[in-house]
Amino acid sequence: MAELTQLNKEGFNKKEFYSKMVAIALPVMVQNFISSFLNLIDTVMVGRLGEVEIAAVGIANQYFFFFNMFLIGLCAGCSVFIAQFWGKKDIVNIKRILGIGLLSVILVSSVFMIFGFLSPTGVMTLFNNDKPVVELGANYLQIVLISYLFTGITFVYSFALRSIGNAVQPMLISIIALIVNTLLNYIFIFGNWGAPALGVEGAALATLIARVMEATILVASVYIGKGVLAASIRELLDLSFGFIRKAYRTIFPVILNDMCWGLASLVYVAVYGRMGTQEVAAIQICNTINNLFMVVIFGLSGAAAVMIGNSIGAEKEWLGKKYAKRFSILSVGVGIVLGLLIAVSSSAMLSFYNVSETVKYSSQIILLIISIVFFIRALGIMLIVGVLRGGGDAGHAFLIEGFTMWFIGVPLTILGAFVFKFPVYIVYGLAVIEELAKCTLGLLRLKSGRWLKNVTRNLII
Repeated sequence: MAELTQLNKEGFNKKEFYSKMVAIALPVMVQNFISSFLNLIDTVMVGRLGEVEIAAVGIANQYFFFFNMFLIGLCAGCSVFIAQFWGKKDIVNIKRILGIGLLSVILVSSVFMIFGFLSPTGVMTLFNNDKPVVELGANYLQIVLISYLFTGITFVYSFALRSIGNAVQPMLISIIALIVNTLLNYIFIFGNWGAPALGVEGAALATLIARVMEATILVASVYIGKGVLAASIRELLDLSFGFIRKAYRTIFPVILNDMCWGLASLVYVAVYGRMGTQEVAAIQICNTINNLFMVVIFGLSGAAAVMIGNSIGAEKEWLGKKYAKRFSILSVGVGIVLGLLIAVSSSAMLSFYNVSETVKYSSQIILLIISIVFFIRALGIMLIVGVLRGGGDAGHAFLIEGFTMWFIGVPLTILGAFVFKFPVYIVYGLAVIEELAKCTLGLLRLKSGRWLKNVTRNLII
């Protein structure tokens, strides 16, 4: 009753809610969409060199995939604190968390880079034994490895800027970098504008230059603008062991969550890969289409995490609960609309692919399944990424996602594929049961109210 009185007293401004949401979510959506589109162009450019070349780049990037999983988890974990500290307007501790993020990125990227430099062929043979692919991939890896550090720095500042409500700045700089990357691919891969044709090594060089440029411009813009994140070295390193240990109690489960998700995704790929070439083709086509629509959901969940975190930090827990409920309902509504769009446009989208009728048939059924369950998938992501993480309940988010993926999704997929030998669309349908379980557990946690945690209270020094 007291909470309801406070709600009525302080009010809930719908206009403010939607304006904040759009300001954060829209730039993230645009950035992710353009990134996906230009990555597709990048793949097409390398693909023109041949099958060996595209395989070499694709496999070499599996090494980056593992690094990226750590990176996203680390930055998302730091964002939980930055969003709540921003709600308090506690700039000193925001800079300390930024320091933890940067130190962690420098340490882990150094490990990945050293291992990659010492044994690039060893890294490649973890994923493939074809000698031409391994040799080309090793050459690509030795060049692109240097970009890992700069990519990490970019991620730390981009996530931090979003957490304080500034999603436009990293979006604009990222778009510039992606366009430059595509242009440099055109120059260095094929030897245009007087440059030598470097092939796969040209693609690596283009990526390296673009990532260095992106990190440099982003960090420079933060310090030139003298914003909240323009911290001195002393402010970044004003850390105690106790502060770092307490921070990592929240950050580490987020890292585990994302790495757990990444490893499970690789298991799914391996299962579909062993089912056959046509099955892999159908899954790849459907995942590409699904990911295009998921850009909207990830943008909304990112906005939810920031807004919920800001409200908790500002000691407005009632508002955090209100945001959580509204974002959850919104994700279902948006999910239904996007699911209908997938169902209506699936035939048209599949017509762009030059594949067999068998692959088209399987893809059509899988897309129908995706369209039906899309609102469930959207709600699951909102609950895990937006509500629980934003509310500081990273540990429970990890337990829910880890349990549903590894004890429901992965086992059902393996049973369907190898024991019952179902068609690929039925196997995919079995994997979707995981999404339903995730939503159920997430909603139970939301209803309990125990997800709302002010993680900054015991961290301030």
